[in-house]
Amino acid sequence: MQYRVTLIATLFALALSLYNYTGYDPHNLFFFMFSIPAWFVDLIADVHNVSVMLMYALTVVSYALIGYAADRLIARQRMKKGA
Repeated sequence: MQYRVTLIATLFALALSLYNYTGYDPHNLFFFMFSIPAWFVDLIADVHNVSVMLMYALTVVSYALIGYAADRLIARQRMKKGA
């Protein structure tokens, strides 16, 4: 099985985190728009009290899991189509 979607999603999350970390996103607009864990942390607690590095790590892990799930679905569809 190829993990193409997993790789692309993980690279996107790394780029998003790096973009936010460098300061080019001063109001965290893109990070809070595209970071799935940031959506939920904002609902549960004050986002200023959460570790930034933890948010980056959770963002990368969540995108990697979403990519992996997509790769599994693609592989399952290809197996059904081929059989």
